[in-house]
Amino acid sequence: MSGINELSQEIRRLKKEKNALILAHYYVPLEVQDLADSVCDSFAMAKLAAGAAEDLIVICGVRFMGESAKILSPEKTVLLPADNAGCPMADMVTPQDVLKLKADHPEAAVMCYVNSSAAVKAVSDVCCTSSSALRIARALPQKEVIFVPDRHLGSFVAKNVPEKTFYIHSGYCPAHDSVTREDVLAAKASHPGALFAVHPECGDQVLDLADFIGSTAEILDFAEKTQAQELIIGTESEIVRRLSRDMAEKRFYEVKPRFDCGDMKKVTLESLFTCLDLEQYKVELPQEQLTAARASLDRMVNM
Repeated sequence: MSGINELSQEIRRLKKEKNALILAHYYVPLEVQDLADSVCDSFAMAKLAAGAAEDLIVICGVRFMGESAKILSPEKTVLLPADNAGCPMADMVTPQDVLKLKADHPEAAVMCYVNSSAAVKAVSDVCCTSSSALRIARALPQKEVIFVPDRHLGSFVAKNVPEKTFYIHSGYCPAHDSVTREDVLAAKASHPGALFAVHPECGDQVLDLADFIGSTAEILDFAEKTQAQELIIGTESEIVRRLSRDMAEKRFYEVKPRFDCGDMKKVTLESLFTCLDLEQYKVELPQEQLTAARASLDRMVNM
C-alpha cells in the first residue's frame, strides 16, 4: 500500500470489520492519532479500554501502556502495533529494586509511577499518574514514601509534600531528562513573550523556570485556556505539532530541537495496519501479576 490515505482507509475498514477500539497516546505520530477512537494519556487509555464494549483493543503506545490496559481488561484481547516499543524509564526499575527499597525502608509505602512495568506495579502499594502524584502522596497514611521509577517526578512531589520523607529511585525519561536550563533560557530568549509549560519528568532546574507544570493532558488544557498567544512546550514534540495544527491562532515552540520519543515513533500507520490485519503482538501477563498490579491501580483510583 503506497499512500497515506489508502492505508488509513484500510485501517478504518479493519477496525470496523473486527469491531476494534483504537486508543492512541499523545506522543505517537499525528496520522496515527487521527485514526484513533480516543487520544489520551496511558491511564486514561486503560480506563477507556476497560469500559469499552469492544473486546479487541489496540493500544498505540509503548509496552507498559498495553500492560496497563490488560491489567484493567484481562478478559479482552489487547494488541500493540509495535512490539519493540518500550519505555527506557520503565526498564530502569525492576521488582527486585523495589523489594530492596522496601527492605531498606520497611515503614515506607511504595508509590509507583504508571510509567512502569506490570511486574513493578505488582510489588508496589499504589500507583500514580503525573497529574495525580501530589494528591496520592498527600493521601497516603505513611509518613515515608518510596517513589519509583522517575527521579524527577519524585523530586517534584517531594518538594511539594515536605511533610513526608521520600526515598527516590534513580530512573528517568531520557527525552525529558535531556532538557537543560540552557535550553529553556535559549528558547525564552528567542521567544521573549512566550509562557513556558513543562512536564514534571524534566529536571528541577528546568521546572524552576516554568510558568506551568503539568501532565501532557494538563499542558494541552493549559494551552487551550490561557490568554497567552505564544507558548514554549516542555514535552514531546508531537504535542507542539498537535497544538500548532489544532490552535492555529496561537504560536507554539519546542523547548529544544528533536524532542522526540523514539519508541513512540515506532507506532506507524504501517505497524497499525499489520497489527489489526494479523491481530499480532498480544499483551499477555501471568494471572498472579495481573491481580497484584490491579490492586495498586485500584488503590490509586480509590484514593
